[in-house]
Amino acid sequence: MRIFYLELKRVLKSKFTLILLALALLFSVLLAWLPVTYCYSNYMDEAGNEVNLTGLASIAYEKERQADAAGPVTPERVREAVETYQACLALYGVTESYELPEGVYEREILPIAPLLHGVKEAFADPNTGMAPAIMEIDPEQIDDYYSVCESRIASLMAMEQPDSPGAQRKAVEMYRNTEKPFEVYPGMNSTVLDYQNIMGFLVLLFCVVIAAPVFSADYQSGADDILRCTRYGMGALGIAKLSAALCVSGVVFVVCAVMHILVADSLFGWECTRTSIQMMYSIVTLADMNVGGLQFLFAVAGLLSVLASVSFTLFLSARCRTTVSSVAAALVFCIAPVVISMTMPGGLGTWLCSILPASGTSIQASVLYGITDFKFLNLGGMAVWMPYAMIGACVIEIPLFAFLAVRSYCRHALN
Repeated sequence: MRIFYLELKRVLKSKFTLILLALALLFSVLLAWLPVTYCYSNYMDEAGNEVNLTGLASIAYEKERQADAAGPVTPERVREAVETYQACLALYGVTESYELPEGVYEREILPIAPLLHGVKEAFADPNTGMAPAIMEIDPEQIDDYYSVCESRIASLMAMEQPDSPGAQRKAVEMYRNTEKPFEVYPGMNSTVLDYQNIMGFLVLLFCVVIAAPVFSADYQSGADDILRCTRYGMGALGIAKLSAALCVSGVVFVVCAVMHILVADSLFGWECTRTSIQMMYSIVTLADMNVGGLQFLFAVAGLLSVLASVSFTLFLSARCRTTVSSVAAALVFCIAPVVISMTMPGGLGTWLCSILPASGTSIQASVLYGITDFKFLNLGGMAVWMPYAMIGACVIEIPLFAFLAVRSYCRHALN
């Protein structure tokens, strides 16, 4: 225990480490605030003057205007919203809401806009995927709204993965098991979760940079030649170094994730976390959870990804003889999922992005985007949803690479 405490103290005494930890905390707060700055609303007041609102004022305005739309998204409420939309556009003789006269959208359509989310997608053509205009939808069909959505997920998966009947069946089953009716509470948008993903990726990079020199720095300085001759050298020292790096990384990520969620949800309103993710992303999103559940799940998945990446980094550090090489190799593997997702579409790219340790919090291919997507890994007749594969891979990789890191350190000491 004492050797673990000394290694932990050694990691935290580094000025470079303290700077990175401070930056991680700063970015977690900053990235929670930034989505607020993108909020914008404008309307005409009673005197006919245009009023522009930004930030928290814009959020408060839209919450007030859309208060009546909050709550369960029942087929009856969706039908009423569609009928109101169609009547408004018919009254002014237009076919799209952007063609309405100044101020009409804010008065008539904005209050019901949350209930219209996903209507066009639900009634998309099953063969082409083209969504109709709301004016083309028969309101009577909305009485079977959720049945239409289930049919839509079936046609969508037939287009997305035509060669995988298992994935098609799994997706339809998952969607059928989602709790309905969905719920919506206006005020928050998907940008909040995008920035939580960015926060996770930045913290991962910081933790990897902190962990990369743990073994290789002693190799380079020659200190390892002395340390491995001590009473607690080799195995015990290797475990202490690894445990200290994992402890620092895990605590830092948890603190940053909690701080980001607390700040973001306080700014946008805690009631917004009760919104079903289908009302924020695609209406046929497969996961059965609300925004708060998605934030929590991504925080847990991000923690696992960070620990898996740090374990892999420690393995590289135990194999590399210089700090520069260990840092460079670790950063390459952190960025690899981003490059793969952009350059290797298809099954191979999906597999690689699912098993690489850093994929859980990657910018392009993360657990967050996997949950809001429809990708499955196909192995024979078995289909595994991509987020499940990512989380499962991290759970396996943490002990695997931790063991390999200690083993490599001990073998290096014997050479």
